[in-house]
Parts: sequence; C-alpha cells; structure tokens
Amino acid sequence: MSGKRIRLLIWKEFLQLRRDPMLIRLLMLMPVLQLILFGYVVAVDIRNLSTAVVDLDHSATSQKLEAAFTGSGYFRIVSHPASENELRPLLDRGTVTVAIVIPEGTEDRLITGQTAPVGIVVDGSDSQISAVGSGYASQIIAGFNAELRDAAGVSLSPPGVDARIRVMFNPTMDPVNTMIPGLIAVIMMISLMAILSQAVVKERESGTLEQMFVTPIKAEEYLIGKVTPYAVLATAQMLVVAVVGMLWFRVPFSGNVWVVLTGLALFMLTNIGMGLFVSLVSRTRQQAQQAMAFLMIPTMILSGFIFPIESMPDLIQPFTKLIPMTWALIVLRNSFVKGSDFAALTVPLVVLAGFAVVIFTAAVVATRRRISD
Repeated sequence: MSGKRIRLLIWKEFLQLRRDPMLIRLLMLMPVLQLILFGYVVAVDIRNLSTAVVDLDHSATSQKLEAAFTGSGYFRIVSHPASENELRPLLDRGTVTVAIVIPEGTEDRLITGQTAPVGIVVDGSDSQISAVGSGYASQIIAGFNAELRDAAGVSLSPPGVDARIRVMFNPTMDPVNTMIPGLIAVIMMISLMAILSQAVVKERESGTLEQMFVTPIKAEEYLIGKVTPYAVLATAQMLVVAVVGMLWFRVPFSGNVWVVLTGLALFMLTNIGMGLFVSLVSRTRQQAQQAMAFLMIPTMILSGFIFPIESMPDLIQPFTKLIPMTWALIVLRNSFVKGSDFAALTVPLVVLAGFAVVIFTAAVVATRRRISD
C-alpha cells in the first residue's frame, strides 16, 4: 500500500468536489435544515386541535366548560354550530377535529346532583390525533368536575359531567387504517421523483440529450414522450399498492373511487413535474440525488405523514400547506376513512391541480431553455 498514491487519490477527490460547488452547498445546508425541522417537529405535544362547540344549554356552567377546554391550550374553538346536524359537514371537510356537544339542561342536572352527559366527538381519520384528543378531553372533564365540587352553591355527586366520547370514521382508532392510505402517496412520490430526477441528467451525461435537442423537437413533445411511460407504470403501481394494502391489511374503503383516482392523478403529475424539473436543472446525477433528498425529507416531515401537523409549532404549520403531499394525504385519508366525496374534498383537489400546473409549467420552461441552449 502506497501512502503517496492514497494522498494523490484523496487530492483528486477534493478537486472533483471543488468543481461541484452546488453539491458542497447541499451537503452542508441539508443537515442543518434537517436538524432545525426535526428539532421543532419531533416530540412536540399535540395542541390547538380545531374544535367546534355545540352549546345547547347556554348557561354559565356550559361557558365555564368551554373555557376549560380553551384554557388548556390543547383545543382551539373555531366554530359554534347551532345544532348537532351542523357538525357532520365540519368533520367531513376536516374543518374541526373535535366537537363538544353540551346538551340542554346540563347546568340544572349538575345543580340537582345528577350526572350530566356531555358528548365528545373525535375525528378518527388520524388515529394519533384521535387518541390524544380523547385523552385530553377526559382529563379536562375530570378537572372540571373537581372544580365544580369545590365551587360554592353547587351540589355535585360523582361523576358530575360524564364525557361520552365517540370516535367517528375509525371507531377502533386502528393506525393501519390511516397509515396505508398515506403510504400509497409516499411510495408514489419516492418512486416517481427518484426515477425521473435521474432521467434527463443521465441522458445529458451520455450525450444523447444534446443530440435530441438539435432536432426540431418541442419542449411539450419531449416532456409528453418522457413522462408517459412513467405515468403508466405509476398508475399500475398505485393500483397494486392500494389493492394489496386493502386486502393484506384489511383496510376498509368507504369512499368514491373516482375521488381517489383524481387526487392520485394530480399528485402523480406533480411528482413527475418535480422530478423532471430537478433533473433538468441538475448538472450531474449526484446533484439530482442530493436535490431529491433535500425535497423528500422536509416533505415526509411536514406533510403530516409521520408527525401530526397539529403538533407542529404555529410558525411551521403554514409551510405545511406549501407541500403537495399534505393535500394528497387529506384526499386519501378522507376518502378511505371518512368516505368523503368531491364536494367535501374540493379544496385539496383544486390545490393539487394548482401544484400540478405550476410545477409542470416550470418543467416546460426549463426544457425550453435547455433546448435553446
């Protein structure tokens, strides 16, 4: 073994790295961003759960009960429906995660020493949030009962307020029912972006890209020809993963097939466009790989697939709406678990369509510039 040859090889590698400043910047910047993201997102309590309160009692006691939920910091009151019939649309659209139903006569029952049932309705489409939300609600009710026992002029016998917790859409809170729909989106994103991010840069390194662009080919023609085979394969992959997930893990499907197909088609176009864009602007395969890692890791962290968005700091939560997979997860989970239709999922579908248009337009522009060069 020659130390001189080893030193020469090490020097050669440093020189190659020096010629690729983009790779160095990605290698230095990506760990810092990952550290910041994980530091803010991991091990944070789920707080500010969007909550609706149906107060049919309109009493001082019902107001105190609502204040107990608000003051805990775990629940954020965003709606006051006039009746229970108005709750279902809010839960279907994901406007609220928790609903508190205070029946008429609650205060009178407590004053006379009777048990006062209060309904706690939890959205089970995210098993982690539903489990934590149910636990928080039970603790708050227990603390509220203790305060009432100490309050002057209130005769209260245990249990006082009786929390009647009902988990909608996923009564068993089985995490598999929400994990499998999310995995469909994750697998599609990883496979498409990983393959397509290498597609163009590989042709550039081999020299075939320049040969192709000297022909009278248009950017749109190149992109359509490039992505069609991958779109067909991605569609087949999506169907296989969905069927295997439902049969093998016995995941129920209560939604509209066309809603799921529409959402996945839009998400597929977004990933294809992103993969192509990265491949077009990258000079080497290493750059493309680092760029994909740079995009995928924040997507996995901030989309709500691993960590609930409600557990993230208020400063981070607005950025989750800028990630296409956030909206794809809403479509898939709501379709599988809730059975939501097009009307309930109009917003996420429109947002996904917007992402697809913007990202594909960027890919077309990048292709035109490459052709003109």
